[in-house]
Amino acid sequence: MTKITAAITAIHGYVPDGVLTNQDLEKMVETNDEWITTRTGIKERRIASPEQALSDFGKEIVDGICEKRGIDPAEIDMVICGTITADYRFPAAANVICDKAGCVNAWGFDLSAACSGFIYALDIGRVYVENGTHKKVLVIGADVMSSIINYKDRATCIIFGDGGGGVLLEANEEGLGVQDSILKSDGSGREYLLQRLGGSAQPITKENAESPEQYVFQEGKTVFKHAVSNMAGISVEIMEKNGLTADDIDWLVPHQANRRIIDATSSRMGIDNDKVMINIDKYGNTTAGTIPLLLWEWEDKLKKGDNLILASFGGGFTWGSIWLKWAY
Repeated sequence: MTKITAAITAIHGYVPDGVLTNQDLEKMVETNDEWITTRTGIKERRIASPEQALSDFGKEIVDGICEKRGIDPAEIDMVICGTITADYRFPAAANVICDKAGCVNAWGFDLSAACSGFIYALDIGRVYVENGTHKKVLVIGADVMSSIINYKDRATCIIFGDGGGGVLLEANEEGLGVQDSILKSDGSGREYLLQRLGGSAQPITKENAESPEQYVFQEGKTVFKHAVSNMAGISVEIMEKNGLTADDIDWLVPHQANRRIIDATSSRMGIDNDKVMINIDKYGNTTAGTIPLLLWEWEDKLKKGDNLILASFGGGFTWGSIWLKWAY
């Protein structure tokens, strides 16, 4: 019996029109272009307009995928959305996206894993395709980080941007698509990267409504140390587990949190820089959106059968790696 794998058959990305440059940030907080570029690799990031929500990003992504694949949104069976900036606490952004995009026969849900949201969602989505219960599963990774960033906090406002992308997963009998995954988490890291207010532990009240704790907090040095160790480590681990060498890998698709983290990961894997996808300079860290945005931008460079290693690290802590073979 032929083994069924879940392969990416279409991809689309979306970033809003608004641009926030390092020069713009120089006018908002005590920082400068050289400091930001040297430490992060970021030159600018995209920012949503006041009337845009996460579901609007999602609709653009669904529309683009359906047009590229030549299908009607009603053919989609399931939508999984990796995000931490849904339109509401509930209902799920996936449900709102389905309504706005016309995915009338799909059910879906959101997955909260910060910067690892897309990796986690992709691994879950592939199971539904592999077991034959769903024919077309759409996996989205996107965030409107500007909605939870304090633009008076120079430690975080220089890093994050808005945007995302999605992929369509379908059954494949050629051995292409997702080959293996390793996913991990460690909740003890939550204090170093989190949004303190707004959950059941610390609801927003009249007394704390103006507190900066309603925005993202990051203890940069600790997060950097764990990100370098874990993202690089898990990328090497999935290679060793599957007997892959650096020569076997066509592309590293790393989460775009910091250029130094990306360089450390590729170096430990033995991957040359010309095989590493990087767009952090243009978009910054779009959290769950970085990996699908990379795939979207590099789509015309990918060849059928290419070996890709996807790797991420995010708040929580969450991290993971997926090995997949490009299917078209």
